[in-house]
Amino acid sequence: MKLVVANDYQEMSELAASLLLSYMLRPQRVNLAITAGSTPKRMYELLAPRVKGHAEFANAHYYNFDEIPYAGRSGYGVTMENLHRMFFGPAAIPERQLHVLNSDNYLQHDRRIAEDGGLDAIVMGVGADGHFCGNLPGTTAFEDRTCRVPVSARPDMADILLKEVGGRTEWLPDHYVTLGPASVMAAKKLVLLVNGSHKADILRRIVSGPVESGVPASILMLHPDLLIIADREAAALLP
Repeated sequence: MKLVVANDYQEMSELAASLLLSYMLRPQRVNLAITAGSTPKRMYELLAPRVKGHAEFANAHYYNFDEIPYAGRSGYGVTMENLHRMFFGPAAIPERQLHVLNSDNYLQHDRRIAEDGGLDAIVMGVGADGHFCGNLPGTTAFEDRTCRVPVSARPDMADILLKEVGGRTEWLPDHYVTLGPASVMAAKKLVLLVNGSHKADILRRIVSGPVESGVPASILMLHPDLLIIADREAAALLP
């Protein structure tokens, strides 16, 4: 594990954007799974104008690593909708470079990624509860690959999903899909972005261990190429 502590959120975002650009500038195809959470908002704002209209980035292919469908609606779910709003749209990424995970294809997703050459990097955030991707405490096991998580997985799951779909009960799904921990650990490089004092305790628990199911992201410490980029507030409790 390598830890980089940035002075603030802006510097963290700049470092993450530079890292992603370095991948995109590779001459061969590069496969990136990227997060749609709140943490990378500034990173995408920095990336979009640098990527838009530049043919040299046509080798970069993007994968969403989870998806919450809207019940009764066709088209993209919450994750891809947010990625389009934050990055794919402003950067004018062509559809041919987007590889969508959804409720219809999740069983084939791991095979498709393998056929594409595997994921070169996953850029993700971590929740204050220790979740990464859609791997919330009590939902998936460390050995799970891409899977479907039912609303019955946790007593509070319906409330969590309702918030994700904007509080519209008619859009509340009965499941979501996500790369499981085993699928995430199969990527060549993992990049974890962590910012804010409210993430300080969970980052300490992830880094200090032990690896435990109650802190899903603790498994990431076993990856041979994990980079954590945190701002000073998030890193405040690290030894």
